[in-house]
Formats: sequence, structure tokens, C-alpha cells
Amino acid sequence: MGDKNEQTHQKRIFVNDVDRYSSKHIAKFLSTCVAGESSEDAEEEETVASTGDKIPAFEIVGTVSSSFKGEKMRFLRERYTSPTKDLLLERLLECDVVVYNISENATQQLVEEATWAIKALHTQLENFKSQKMFILVSTVMTRAVSKSQNEDEKDSLLTEEEFRRGSSHPNFKKHKNLERLVLKLGRGKKSKLKGYVVASGLQYGMGENLFHYFFKMSWLMHCPKVPIFGQGTNHIPMIHVYDLARVIQHVIELRPKSKYILAVDDSKNTLESIVKMISDTLGPGEIDRLPEKEAITMKAFQPEELEYLNINLCLDAFIIKDSFNLHWRSEYGMVKNMENIVNEYKDTRQLLPIRICLVGPPAVGKTTVAEKLCSHYQIHHIKIKEVIEEKITQLKEIVHCSDPEHVSQEVVAAAQTQLDKITRSQEMNSGRLADCLVFDILREKLNSKPCRNQGFILDGYPKTYEQASLLFLDEDNQESKVKKPVYQQEITPEHVMVLEASDDFLTKRVQGLPENVAEKMHFTQDEFVPRLIRYRQRSTAEETLLDFFDELEIFPEHIEVTTDDPEYKDVIKKITEMVGIPKNYGLSPWKQDEVHRKEEEERKQKLAAEAAEKKRRNEAVLGEMAAQYEEWKKNLSKVKREEHELLEAHSLPLRNYLMKYVMPSLTEAMVDCCKIKPEDPIDFLAEHLLRNTYYR
Repeated sequence: MGDKNEQTHQKRIFVNDVDRYSSKHIAKFLSTCVAGESSEDAEEEETVASTGDKIPAFEIVGTVSSSFKGEKMRFLRERYTSPTKDLLLERLLECDVVVYNISENATQQLVEEATWAIKALHTQLENFKSQKMFILVSTVMTRAVSKSQNEDEKDSLLTEEEFRRGSSHPNFKKHKNLERLVLKLGRGKKSKLKGYVVASGLQYGMGENLFHYFFKMSWLMHCPKVPIFGQGTNHIPMIHVYDLARVIQHVIELRPKSKYILAVDDSKNTLESIVKMISDTLGPGEIDRLPEKEAITMKAFQPEELEYLNINLCLDAFIIKDSFNLHWRSEYGMVKNMENIVNEYKDTRQLLPIRICLVGPPAVGKTTVAEKLCSHYQIHHIKIKEVIEEKITQLKEIVHCSDPEHVSQEVVAAAQTQLDKITRSQEMNSGRLADCLVFDILREKLNSKPCRNQGFILDGYPKTYEQASLLFLDEDNQESKVKKPVYQQEITPEHVMVLEASDDFLTKRVQGLPENVAEKMHFTQDEFVPRLIRYRQRSTAEETLLDFFDELEIFPEHIEVTTDDPEYKDVIKKITEMVGIPKNYGLSPWKQDEVHRKEEEERKQKLAAEAAEKKRRNEAVLGEMAAQYEEWKKNLSKVKREEHELLEAHSLPLRNYLMKYVMPSLTEAMVDCCKIKPEDPIDFLAEHLLRNTYYR
């Protein structure tokens, strides 16, 4: 493990691409390792602070891509965003251990970067103050062929040495060349740079990466069967991402003699067994084999991801079993530890069910509010009448099933027995179902995987303290008199919302409904008033429904419904603030497409309406301008006419004066000028006019 000084020294470890699934969890795990403790005692918490006063064994630094906008990564001491090569080399030289991870869909750029890092460090060997370690986290894909040449031996167990000598996968030759480059490091005893290759199996756990599609499809349950692409008979070498991190921790601390370490768990699972177990634990319990090309068409996987899923190897990892003494997170693989893996998946991705119970008088709007909340949170709307009808339909389909191969006689007989009980109960109770049968049907619905995965809203049921007790309390504790009853947490609502309204408000609302709507909703005068009276009586009983939830410390929230909020926007806002943000994937891809189509249609309709309105306004403006122009021309003509008449009137005295006094003299002068024909006619006219005017 090294000398005494190295044991107390806090090693600085570099991990590349800590914003990616594999490197992030490796870095997160290493940050929780405690100095002076064995690997078996390492705490798997997200922050070093969780170790109390204990000193962390490692100081983690790493790179992230420029597009990363995620969490703060408190497990990192320093974070470098897309550094230049010069800056990256400076940071690598500051570290005791460099971990380069190319195990998950490594791009050519990443392989080239890792190659450059090895060569750059090698050129700086003389400047090293202490020995450094370079760990390449590679993949079993480097020595996996796409198809086995000998089909009879495809399931045979390969030892670590046999696997290492295996032929290269044609698409992973650069990865293998990089491995060789790392293994050449530190061959001399005095070398200050030692290299290790950790060949990782396909990684799983902590929210999933490569297998995420199967988990998501199972959790959403949008399809009756989870798709599996291809036959699924290939064996996949795997390892939990935290177990891979443990292997790296052991390499750092133990510095094993072997420079090539195969990191796979002890499972021999096929793709089919993995997907089937995911479907059984989280989803519908069925799988559907589809051609591989459908994975690309459905955008489920990229071609390079399918290469990983098509690997077919059974491997025996000797070194980590014999030399490392790992404290495994999942030693026997995903299939045997599926329940824990599913819990990790839900916790990591915060896929938590939201369970709500809506309570309130008739006509207060419970169903409308429930539908809006179900749409917002993508959870299931539970209406007791519909649940009963759905169950009866399901039982009838089983009883009258035309394919006996898929349904056993025992299942058919059990369905017939339950259907007979329901029929007899309805006949004896005027169409209503006995409470005990209702509880069985409703409890089965609430325990169904869709409700347990995403959650539900109970719409107006249960109604009484007794009904809630029979439905939610643990059957073994219903008779006990403990202070706080034990209840079934997975089906009991965690939020209880009580919609409040006055009798006058509710009566006026019902009276305003169309007659056909009132009849359909049982809000006629003969039906509504008795229902409202029964609700008020239940609310004043000795033990009420709200008392039941109070005893469980699930305290109801009261929300007033008013006439100022006909669309329930304020009600929904208050409830969502109390419940919090949605904790699921949101809409499915096809529903998203439908929403996008509706939004696009609404956008086009809005643009068309705006264009039509703009055209109408333009036409109105043009019409107004044309009318104004015509009026202007009319006024201009009038003004010109009036100006002409005014000028005519003003010029009349002058015209009269000229005709009386000037024109006769001028005419006489012109006649004399024509007779005499003087040399200067102008001068002649002037003297003539002056002389004659003077004498006159």
C-alpha cells in the first residue's frame, strides 16, 4: 500500500468528463473514501461532510464540457470547463493519480485526448517530484467480436488471460492501441509513471445509463410490453458503477502487480433476462421482441449503443476476486439485485410517486381539479365508479378469453368467482357494490405498478373514517389501539386537499348547469340536496375522514373555491405550491408530439387571425384615407372657386376705371401711332398719352 507517508497523504485525483454518467459516479464514490479506513468501510454518500471529522482519502478534480449546466458537484475540489491542452497539462501534473475514463461510448476525440495526456505526462517525467499513476478505464468491448465464429462456444466462460489475448473488435482498435500505450508505462523499477488498464463491463446502477431506456419504458408503462431488440440471448458482462469505482480505489491503494484488470461482476445474465427482470420489477411484466433496426427507427438507441448491447461474452474476473477482497454493491449482477437497482434508479432520478386525496362537497369541482392536477403531474385519476367498471370489464375478458394458452384455467376460475361475487353484491344492493369488495378492487388498483410508479389522485373517495381505515390501515394493525396506527404507505395519500364552498354557492352552481349535464352528474334537485346533506352530516360526525388523516399526521389542507376563480387557476396554484414540482418524466414522446401539434395549430390559427385582423385594419385605414382624400379634393375645389370669385370681385373697380379713363386714351394713341409710324413708337405713345392726359 506504500510507505507510511503515502498512507497519510491526501492524494489528488484527476477524473475526466465528470459531467458524464460513469465518471461522475466514480468521482463521487472516490470523494467519500476515508483516509485510514479499508475500502469495505468506505461510505457511499454524496458529500465528504457525511464522514464527520474523518479525513477524506482523496481530493477530486475533473473536467466538464462547456455545455454542462447541471449540479454544483460538491464532491469536486476543482472543476475545469473545456480547458486548453496547456492548462490541462498543468492540472494533470498537479495530481497524484490521473483517471481517464473511455468506457462509455468514447468518441474518437476522447481517445485522442487520453493518448495525448499519456504522451504529455511521459515527456514531463524528469520534473515529477513523486511517482504518479495513470489509470485508463477502458471497456470489455475492445476484445469483443460482434459475432462469435463458433456458435457452440459462444456461451463458454473465458478466463481473464484468455480474454486479454482475444482479438480486437474492429470498431475499438484505437481503444486497444491506447490500452497498449498505457501498459507500456512504468516498466522500469524507477519509473515515476505507472499505468493500469481497468477493462470495465457494461455499467449499471445509480439512475442507469445504457439500460435507461428499458427502465424508463417499464416505469412509464405506456406499452403493455417492454421492447427488446433482437433475440436477447447474448450474455452481457456487467458491473455496478460503484463497484467499478471500488476497483479503481483498490488499484490506487494497493498498486497490484497486474497492470491489466478485468472489472466485471459474477453474473452471467443475458439481455433477455435483464430486460425481463426490469419489466417484472418495475413495469408490465412482459417483453416484446423486435428487430434490431426498430431500435433506430424508434430512437431508442444509437447504433454505437446497440453494439454494446449486442456483446456476447461470459467472463471470469480472477484478479478482483482473488486479490482485492471487494465489498461488493452488486456482486451477483443486476438480475439478482434488481429491487435495489430499481430503488437506486428512482432515488437518483427523483421519480417519486405523488399521492393526493381530494375531498369536498358535491359540485365543488373535485373532478375538474383532479383532471388538471393529473395533467400537470402526469399521475392517475382514480374515480371509484370507473375503477369498478374497469375491473368488471377485465374479469369478463379473462372469463371469455379465446386463447387458453395465455390464461390458465386457475386464473379463469378465480376471475369467474370474483365476477360472481360482484354480480351477487350488485343484485342485493340495488346496483351498488359492498364496501368489502370495493376495498379489494380499489386496493388492487392503488397497488398496481402505474399507481405505485407515478402516483394517483383519489377523487372523492373514501368518504368516511371507517372506509379510510379499512382501505389504508395495515390489516395486522387495524384492531390495535396504538397511538399512531400503522398504515400502508405505498397506497396512502401523502397530501389531502379539502375544497370548501358554501351551500348557497354550490346550489347556484348546480342550478346554472344545463339539464342534461345535471342529470348525467346526478346534480338534479332530487339528487343534489340529499347528497349535500349527507356530506355535511359526515363532516360533523364523531370521527370524520379528516380525523383519520390527522391521526396519521397527514394534515389536510383547506382551500376555498370562489366565483372569482371559474377556471380553478388559484386552486391549482395553491395545490401545486403545497405538493411541489412534478417528479416524473413528464409527457411521453407521442403525447409530446400531440401537444406540439396542437401548439403549432394554435400558433398558426393565431397568426392567421392576426393577419386577417391586420388586413381588416389596413383596409379600414385605406378606406378612411380614400374618403379623406376625396373630401380634401372637394374642399380644395371649393376654396379655389371662392378665391376666384373673390379676386373677380376685387378686380371689378379697377377694370371699370381702366375702361373709363385709360383705354380710350390708349386706343387713340395707338391709332395715331399707326398713322404716323414714328421711328420710336414707344416714345411716341408716351408723349401722346402724357400730352392728351395733361390737357384733359
